[in-house]
Amino acid sequence: MVLSPFNTRLRAEVERKQSRLCLGLDLDPTRSSRLHDATLNSLREASLTIVEETWDRVWGYKLNFAFFEQFGAAGYAWLEELAAAIGERAMVIGDAKRGDIGNSARNYARCIFQHLNLDAATVNPYMGQDALEPFLADPARGAFVLCLTTNPGAEDFQRHGNDHPLYLEVAAWARALNDADNLGLVVGATHPDDLAKVRQAAPDLPFLIPGVGAQGGALEPAVACGASECPSIINVSRGIVYAGEGSLDEISAAVEDYNQRINELAQSHGL
Repeated sequence: MVLSPFNTRLRAEVERKQSRLCLGLDLDPTRSSRLHDATLNSLREASLTIVEETWDRVWGYKLNFAFFEQFGAAGYAWLEELAAAIGERAMVIGDAKRGDIGNSARNYARCIFQHLNLDAATVNPYMGQDALEPFLADPARGAFVLCLTTNPGAEDFQRHGNDHPLYLEVAAWARALNDADNLGLVVGATHPDDLAKVRQAAPDLPFLIPGVGAQGGALEPAVACGASECPSIINVSRGIVYAGEGSLDEISAAVEDYNQRINELAQSHGL
């Protein structure tokens, strides 16, 4: 049984793996790759092959449910198989962006943490505290709250408030809920000027930072906004799994490159 709070486990994995890199296994049937074609079985085999090649050199994996659910029941079976194949070799974040109330939230959390046995989930704060509570009930499992996202539509609501935008309110609100030390924030690397503001609002929460790589987010501010007790976990998806022609050697080399650059930046900032 896992007893340590999720954020303690997160920090321990950074130290054990010497990696802050989270690999997003977003395999896309519409893209060409040396490892897969457009069929589900080919995508499945590619994902398992990538895990076998990389698990000991990444902090963990992010599984975006949409890439599996597009295939219906067979895609969900692939998600189950992949989660089981990773097992305890690396941390796994279920990128499901859940956010509902009552029995719905409890059942979503039960699926992600008990059925799939994942370590953390991404959650939407829009419906408030009671929608988040089931994801925080087990201290060993974590929740990353959407705070400032990478998409253009983030401007529609997240920056409302002028001198005190909504995303900073979300950061402060999440910090206040972190009684069990198992809560973090999703903050996009495409907002480098805002990373420091979020860190100031939530100095003791880890960040999950997407947007580096294909989306053009800068790596240095993403790493620099971390701290030894609340590191930045840098998620890279397409920038690794579709590096070059998407061969296994190119994917492996991209993992090495990102790890080296992230670790060098962390060291230069005293992290």
